[in-house]
Amino acid sequence: MASLINTAGSSGELAEVSSRVVTLGIISDTHIPDRARHLHPQVIPRFRAAGVEAILHAGDISSPDVLRQLNQVAPVFAVRGNRDWLLLSSLPLSSVLNFGGVSIALTHGHGRWWNYFIDRIYFIFQGYRLERFLPRLQESFPEARVIVFGHTHHTVNRWLNGQLLFNPGSPHCPDDKEDAPSIGILSIQEGGKIQGEIIELDPE
Repeated sequence: MASLINTAGSSGELAEVSSRVVTLGIISDTHIPDRARHLHPQVIPRFRAAGVEAILHAGDISSPDVLRQLNQVAPVFAVRGNRDWLLLSSLPLSSVLNFGGVSIALTHGHGRWWNYFIDRIYFIFQGYRLERFLPRLQESFPEARVIVFGHTHHTVNRWLNGQLLFNPGSPHCPDDKEDAPSIGILSIQEGGKIQGEIIELDPE
């Protein structure tokens, strides 16, 4: 069984993994049990089939049992989302990790509490706007090659100014009802080449 690794400190810590090809499982916004009763049955098999060496959870986990289940597949690195203040308050708000020589920032993406409330007001009147989140993320992690985030329940797999911004969406509650539940895979190849992939899951 792989050991669960919780990085500590608001600025994050480095987790070194040396491999010619590194495959990472990416997941966010599981919301168990507040929005889903159990982990989507395809999550564990998909991560196992991909041969992930670590799993990054970008917050709004809600239940520590989710991390224990994912830990059966590979070591888990997780950050605290806006729904994790009660049972997972010991998790950091962000971490900067290093896999295969590539710097990866892991954060939920809701920012400070005032950012969260202002974003909610904008969402009510204007709906989801990607441009509200990406500049803030890039300002927070200017040195990271990849920024993994959640919160919006919208998938993002986009290169912008030399950074890959990657949001796996939610395996249980995508914001747009037309979108499929989803998780993600990041592949880091020799030489630092990075590829992100969104994995759509069947509706439950």
